[in-house]
Amino acid sequence: MAQSDVKARIGSVQNIRKITRAMEMVSAARLRKAEDRASSLRPYADALRRMTRQAAAAAGAGELQSQPVLRTHEQENTVGLVLVTADRGLAGAFNSQILRAGLTRASELESEGKTVIFYCSGRRGVSSLTFRNKELAGQYTGFTDAPSASNASEIADDLVGAFVDDKIDRVEVFYNSYISPLVQEVRQETLLPLAAASVVGDDDDVADEPAADEPKGPKAMVEYEPDDPAELLAELVPEFVQVSLLRALLESAASEHGARMSAMRSASENAADVIKNLTLAMNRARQADITQEIMEIVAGAEALN
Repeated sequence: MAQSDVKARIGSVQNIRKITRAMEMVSAARLRKAEDRASSLRPYADALRRMTRQAAAAAGAGELQSQPVLRTHEQENTVGLVLVTADRGLAGAFNSQILRAGLTRASELESEGKTVIFYCSGRRGVSSLTFRNKELAGQYTGFTDAPSASNASEIADDLVGAFVDDKIDRVEVFYNSYISPLVQEVRQETLLPLAAASVVGDDDDVADEPAADEPKGPKAMVEYEPDDPAELLAELVPEFVQVSLLRALLESAASEHGARMSAMRSASENAADVIKNLTLAMNRARQADITQEIMEIVAGAEALN
């Protein structure tokens, strides 16, 4: 390869490395904000789950059957799968592992004779499911890197409405749970019915379990208004569904930025290796040209003698 060609390749790789380094720094800054938002919601989500369980236990089995979101459908013929992906790529296996898990689950359900309907957030997931001719009942894009409560509320309203109208009998959510910038774990959770989501049940001890980051010590006495458990439950259930979705969206956002930061760091390191190898190749080519010129000079001098 000519020296000019090698120099051109080195310049191209250096430009790419500048871009990946910039994207890594941007993702690192966004990751810190996403981490703070996700971690600040966890105590509230855990407390809301415990409160919902306590209200459900106090309301009794009869009231649970009267709440459409709590009631388990007699037959689960149609299952809604919610896939939380990203609007952008360049994040390693972030999007592909969610799609793989969701499509695998869909194949399992379809083999059991059930109908699967997809709800997807993120352009990457929407485009992939559309390409595969999957039925999309809901697509939500433009916010995956910084989701808000209104985004979660929009999705929750669609899911609860479809569930109450018996259009779907079960809702499962797939999202990347944030562990660390290097580790994102695919999580599958049942969102509806809430009885299947372990929000209500016979185990009263679970309702009193403290959150992981809750201070130890005696618990404060809490009085709820309204004091009617059924009325309280009717208010808590929609809030719980929305907060559960918001938590999944925030965890996914933090995972997205962590995955992109790691991917761009790896790309920058690979670019540095390529530049090093190309520089060595250019030096060898230059040395070969110099050696060739010296040999030609020596040969010419000998011919004159």
